[in-house]
Amino acid sequence: ASIMITASHNGKDYNGLKVSKANALPVGYDNGLNILEDKIRNAKVETVEEKGRIIDFEKHDVYLNFQKKYLPKNHENLNISLDCSNGMSALFIKDLLGNSPHYLYDNLDGNFPNHEANPLVAENVVDIKAEVIKNSSDIGIIFDGDADRVMFIDEKGEFISPDLMIALMGHYFLKNEKKYTVIQDIRTSKAVGEYLNRITETEIYTWRVGRSFAAPKLREINGLFGGELAGHYYFRDFNYSDSGLMAMSIILSVVIQKKAEGITLSQLISKIKAYANSGELNFVIENKSEAMEAVKNHFFALEKPKKFMDFDGFRLEYSDWWFNIRPSNTEPYLRLIVEASNEILLKEKVEEIKGIIEDF
Repeated sequence: ASIMITASHNGKDYNGLKVSKANALPVGYDNGLNILEDKIRNAKVETVEEKGRIIDFEKHDVYLNFQKKYLPKNHENLNISLDCSNGMSALFIKDLLGNSPHYLYDNLDGNFPNHEANPLVAENVVDIKAEVIKNSSDIGIIFDGDADRVMFIDEKGEFISPDLMIALMGHYFLKNEKKYTVIQDIRTSKAVGEYLNRITETEIYTWRVGRSFAAPKLREINGLFGGELAGHYYFRDFNYSDSGLMAMSIILSVVIQKKAEGITLSQLISKIKAYANSGELNFVIENKSEAMEAVKNHFFALEKPKKFMDFDGFRLEYSDWWFNIRPSNTEPYLRLIVEASNEILLKEKVEEIKGIIEDF
């Protein structure tokens, strides 16, 4: 087992513990944290006479040498801008990439003086976008606070939706695998599976949102890799767990290969991004379950979906659009994401669903 002290992407006023069992299996509320909470709340914690041992070992070099296996040897041929968000990636990043990238906020500071360490918030990627443009970089990279998540900016300074990077990673694994299984979360664009199946034979497994669900499922199905809209990427070679640094190295390998072919990152993404997408929309309402049922029943009454998933909220898929509506696992929100074949249809469906939710 292991415990990591981390508040992930949260601000300086937060702290927390990330607990894992043997084989790096995450411990979530459904498989252990609930028991721990009960013991603590009800003073059931037992003490033992025999104390455990503290074993110190050289972690930095062991971890660094593992990560270097995935980094392209000619990465210095790329013009890279990189934001550490004053977080833990700063411990390793220069040992991996050297001094050639243009670094932002690469000193450790838990006060996060420059921006919160959550790259999913638009205001937190303003600086890295500007840095990419200023330096004419091929790619921008930004980590969250504990570096388990990573997100990317193209050479035009545009933020890339993290789910689309799952599709891009497929090029890297083509070197050794002609057929593989990939895991994605229930919010992932249809374009990801369609693109992967254009470049190789891929089995796409859609599952619940969150590391405590994705990592065990990838192990269960013996998947090769996978990812989430939140910027977590999981790898069989990383004990079926997530690594922001490994994801960065794999993406850099793809970008440098395509650059040699005269293809930029934005051009690569344009081949994947086939749909209009709302991004994740948040609603603060009390009756989340009732609102979700009302939305589901409304669309079922109009037309039975071609595909229906109900393991993390609801995902209803139709011929030219789909949506997922789900309660947040960690925050007081009802979350909605809609994708459609064009912007007009997207706007129409978002407004239709909003109209139902607002009654709650």
